[in-house]
Amino acid sequence: MQTFRQYETENQAYWTNRAAGYSEVNKSELNSGQHQVWGGVLFEQISRQYPERKPGELSVLDIGCGPGFFSVILAEMGYQVTAVDYTESMLKEARNNAGIWRDRICFLRMNAEQLEFPENRFDVIVTRNLTWNLPHPEKAYGEWCRVLKPGGLLLNFDANWYRYLYDREAREGYLKDRENILAEGVANETDGTDIPAMEAIAVQAPLSLALRPEWDRKVLERLGMEMEADPEIWRRVWTREERINNSSTPMFLIRAVKNLSQKEIS
Repeated sequence: MQTFRQYETENQAYWTNRAAGYSEVNKSELNSGQHQVWGGVLFEQISRQYPERKPGELSVLDIGCGPGFFSVILAEMGYQVTAVDYTESMLKEARNNAGIWRDRICFLRMNAEQLEFPENRFDVIVTRNLTWNLPHPEKAYGEWCRVLKPGGLLLNFDANWYRYLYDREAREGYLKDRENILAEGVANETDGTDIPAMEAIAVQAPLSLALRPEWDRKVLERLGMEMEADPEIWRRVWTREERINNSSTPMFLIRAVKNLSQKEIS
């Protein structure tokens, strides 16, 4: 793998250039039934952890917010939302997509592996399709745990993206998905994506080799977090088009809670 600085530079350049196109995807989600589907899942998970508290009483950090999909939904529901992303172009798209909720969200440019917050700052952390792309995911998890309050909740929606670069069976599944896209006549989610550039980045990402969420469980438990995984969450949150595009790489949910014995630092 290249040095962190080289990887960081390539990654930032890719997502900077991808911001506008990715934003169109997020806007489509926000203007469809996916808005309600994802909102329901987030509210259900957060309310399970905090059954006695109202959204306005809870601080939520959206890490790798991208064009703001989660941030907008959470702000609309009344949560105190802080949204961070490493690229300013993504944050610009997120601010635009937030519309009337823009003033309810604190947008900050920040590295997911080097958060500039004090310990025990947030009640909830949410993130989607980010961890796989990080150069030091174990370090990131350490940071996320640090800024969560004891008893705080982490919701990480991700998948074994790009495992096909290393695994023959995964490669066969990926190619079969491409065939099914044509056979079913649905849009190809990779249209508009610079696949060679993305694969050049993904092949350097350590989690492209990992089997998840088993890898995540080991790391989070070492950090003193209690984790459970929902490998079937894709059935609730994916559209028919997403299922056909990504049948071989189903999305999972990592739900982790910071141990209450990890006392708050005043």
